[in-house]
Amino acid sequence: MSEQKPQEEQQASQPGAESAAEDPRPEPRPETAGQEAGAAPGEPPAEPRAEPPVEPSAESPAEQEKDRIAELEAEATELKDQLLRALAEAENVRRRAQRDRADAQKYAAAPMLRDLLAVADNLTRAIQSVPQGEPVEDERFKTLLAGIELTERELASVFQRHNVVKLEPLGEKMDPHRHEAMFEVPDPSTPNGTIVQVVEPGYMLHDRLIRPARVGVAKGGPAQAAPADESAEAAGPEEPAQGGRVDTSA
Repeated sequence: MSEQKPQEEQQASQPGAESAAEDPRPEPRPETAGQEAGAAPGEPPAEPRAEPPVEPSAESPAEQEKDRIAELEAEATELKDQLLRALAEAENVRRRAQRDRADAQKYAAAPMLRDLLAVADNLTRAIQSVPQGEPVEDERFKTLLAGIELTERELASVFQRHNVVKLEPLGEKMDPHRHEAMFEVPDPSTPNGTIVQVVEPGYMLHDRLIRPARVGVAKGGPAQAAPADESAEAAGPEEPAQGGRVDTSA
């Protein structure tokens, strides 16, 4: 009895061992695989999804490389076409700017020359107002007239240096691009449409018309004969002679 008592006291000094021996609760069971995956309790575990099998490529590596090369070549062709179009557009812009700059320099004096035409007309009228062939006795008048003629010649020289051409189409055929018909003169002896009087001369700067010539045109005469090249075009090609051979090699 004396030996059992110390053992009981020793067991009483270890409360953890006594509680572990007396605790009748069962140990917790580990969770199932379905509950770990998020399945509700009581439901069967979800089966894992079967991924679709990866189908092997129908094209071989050589064919894939060939398709890639064709794709790159098509892309390179498109980029080359865009580059050529851009270069052509830039060249057109450059040429247009160059042409506009050349025209601006070529016709820069047109407004000033157009204003000087009235001065030239007044000088010509002043000279034409003096009767031709009559002697001038007044020395001062002769000096004045000589000065006006000298001024007109100097102005004509200035026009010539700046490529201004004077149009005096007396006896020429009426050209609506260069002449302006002011009136018609009945004249049966003169071909119809012929300029018989120049009221005001015209002027051109290089190949550009500054002012058309104002003229009087004959009316009622015979029709003017067309130039040889125009009549040949109107007649058409000549027909081969009968029995001749036609060259069809062309």
